[in-house]
Amino acid sequence: MINRLRLYQKEIAVAVLESIFHHKGITFSVEIARQGGKNELSAQLELLLLTLFMSSSKNLVKCAPTFKPQALISMARLKDRLNDAGFGNIWTVEQGHIIRLGDCRAVFLSAEQSANVVGNTAHILLEIDEAQDVGKEKYSKDFKPMGSTTNVTTVHYGTAWDDSTLLEEVKQCNLELERKDGVKRHFRYDWQEVAKYNPDYLSYIEAERERLGENHPLFRTQYCLLPVCGGGGFLDAQQRAQLQGIHPRLHQPQKGRTYIAGIDIAGEASEDALLKNLKPMQDSTIVTIGELDFSRTDDIQKQPQINIVEHYRWTGKKHTDLYPQLVDILGKVWNCRRIVIDATGIGLTVSSFLRKALGARVIPFTFTSSSKSGLGFNLLAAVNSGRLKMYTADGSQEYGEFWQQAEKAKSCYRPNQTINFFVEQSQGHDDFLMSLALLVEAGKDCEMRKAKGMGN
Repeated sequence: MINRLRLYQKEIAVAVLESIFHHKGITFSVEIARQGGKNELSAQLELLLLTLFMSSSKNLVKCAPTFKPQALISMARLKDRLNDAGFGNIWTVEQGHIIRLGDCRAVFLSAEQSANVVGNTAHILLEIDEAQDVGKEKYSKDFKPMGSTTNVTTVHYGTAWDDSTLLEEVKQCNLELERKDGVKRHFRYDWQEVAKYNPDYLSYIEAERERLGENHPLFRTQYCLLPVCGGGGFLDAQQRAQLQGIHPRLHQPQKGRTYIAGIDIAGEASEDALLKNLKPMQDSTIVTIGELDFSRTDDIQKQPQINIVEHYRWTGKKHTDLYPQLVDILGKVWNCRRIVIDATGIGLTVSSFLRKALGARVIPFTFTSSSKSGLGFNLLAAVNSGRLKMYTADGSQEYGEFWQQAEKAKSCYRPNQTINFFVEQSQGHDDFLMSLALLVEAGKDCEMRKAKGMGN
């Protein structure tokens, strides 16, 4: 069974099995680059232990951040390995989350905060899958005690994220213990180690590095296994330099070109502010127009370059007064192929109106912590790969505000590999930044249209 594993997987397996068989009760931390065989290692260990202890009424326990799909995926893999080993007619499933072979059981549990898992005992092995996404309190309160009476060997699997995760805490503790007694407890194998055994994996990683950029948070954490800092600047000096283009700002479209738009919707000024001619202390509605340059389509994702060519800005203007302008600018002036608009809260009404007026090319975008995280990662990928360029300096307020927000933007890394990006309220607004991110969303998966009569 273990012979099917790669050399680095075997190294981990041997250390874990030695701890189990000699009742050492060691807690291990294992970082393997994404798609590097972490789940296969876990399944092979589970298969071997179920086989060796099948005549004993003992448990091994594995938890994951969610039961569906993560724990279920682990269950499915173990079932496949049991079948491969010839146990197809012997193993059974109990209560939907337990796989039994003889008298031995593998118990799969959710580590979600609301999951009721108290009462389970880990006799042989305790596994924490994707430990960087498991809450520290949940682990300490509900899972760690499962092995207290058995001095159970524990394995935390995962990839890096920030310095506040459970996995990072266990890793740092293990490294300190290693310095004291020389016993290896932390195992780390980044994409370069995995690629030694799989040329296809190497090709995939090289494509991801090209697409995301080497400094992209997901590439650094998932493949290089380098933790990110808890927060800081969203776009560093190098990324801002990459964002600067050499094309001029345009105030009208050029014939034969394709345009897209990203719209961040702001609130309206109060009647009192309008009567007193006061400048509202609020975000503006920003429209960012981008030109799709298919002559510079990248070789990895086949995505065109996006050249920012124009900005429109309204502060405190009533949405009812904005409607006809937006319809004219987006539909008649620029004839945008795709328009992604903020449809969160007050933006819902505006987006609904535009979709009714301009049709399916208007795509509402609702901001949630998850969707905004995806927006931020996609924006970073576009900047890092050189696919997004800003027009050259024109002395305008829009140009100055755009770069001010790009420089002041902060990032905050959160659990489950999500990111938040923003400008601190005390530092100004982030309306140009959000409009830019929505522009990148509008440019996703856009293909060059063939001229009529070409092809079949």
